[in-house]
Amino acid sequence: MRAAVAGASGYAGGELLRLLLAHPRLEIAVAAARSQAGEPVISVHPHLPALAGTTFAALDPDLLARADVAFLALPHGESAALARSLPAHQLVVDLGADHRLADATDWQSYYGGAHAGCWPYGLPELTGARDKLRGARRVASPGCYPTAVALGLAPLLEAGLVEPADVVVVAASGTSGAGRAAKASLMGSEVMGAVSAYKAGGAHQHTPEMAQALSSVAGAQVSLSFTPTLAPMPRGILATATARLAPGVATAALTGALHAAYDGEPFVHVLPDGAWPTTSATVGGNAVHVQAAADARSGRAVVVTALDNLVKGAAGQAVQNANLALGLDETAGLTSAGTAP
Repeated sequence: MRAAVAGASGYAGGELLRLLLAHPRLEIAVAAARSQAGEPVISVHPHLPALAGTTFAALDPDLLARADVAFLALPHGESAALARSLPAHQLVVDLGADHRLADATDWQSYYGGAHAGCWPYGLPELTGARDKLRGARRVASPGCYPTAVALGLAPLLEAGLVEPADVVVVAASGTSGAGRAAKASLMGSEVMGAVSAYKAGGAHQHTPEMAQALSSVAGAQVSLSFTPTLAPMPRGILATATARLAPGVATAALTGALHAAYDGEPFVHVLPDGAWPTTSATVGGNAVHVQAAADARSGRAVVVTALDNLVKGAAGQAVQNANLALGLDETAGLTSAGTAP
């Protein structure tokens, strides 16, 4: 099958190209980019020598429409217009936020502009999600922070082990999460040796997406406070979420719920007792590592998740969703193994 990548010159787009090169059933038909059109792919992605001789195509809807699946790895707010010009029978997987939020008010508050509607949410490990993704022609892939937070907390909320009314999340991301555009705050001299908070106080655009995903499994509205931080590393997310424990809940119940949810999953791994997630263990893989504990003194559950923001947090999850929608092996072209050291 033929795959097209729109926004192929960005970090997520480059990761899509890398994964598609190893996919047994999908081949790269189009690598499209707006500003880099006509430039060699390896001038931007020198780690992809298999694409030597390939140049970036223009972001042309007619060209993208010739593929069996189009991946839209575009900045937020740019996917919707392009998606409307693609044929209804074509699978379109949007890595941006344009089609994630069901509430138009949330979209306008956090992103601005017209709300493009809501597509099936591409987080396969959530209860009931796979049934909506199989055979879908439009899929909204989740954001990286929401993926980490939802996969850590969803089983606990669904089992009634924690309360939905007071969820607090602090998460660290590598600099690639901010995209490839040059910004002074992302220069090496600014980032090295520093961890800094940004968009605190409920201002981060992923906040309503987290609440929406968690509320869908909790059966109640989840109230969530989110503080993102920037860490001096290229990629990775480490998310620490806490929530009030239901009466009598201990650590064994929390980890038991995680095992019940994920022991059959190819990409979500509950760590052994006493082991806690680290971002380095997930680099390059489509894996999520998760661990939980009950803090009896504070009466709160603590859940920590780690993932690679460019793989399970972006390109890998998009490929996983495409596999499901196209009726392929869900794990095709993907691995849960990271790289070390």
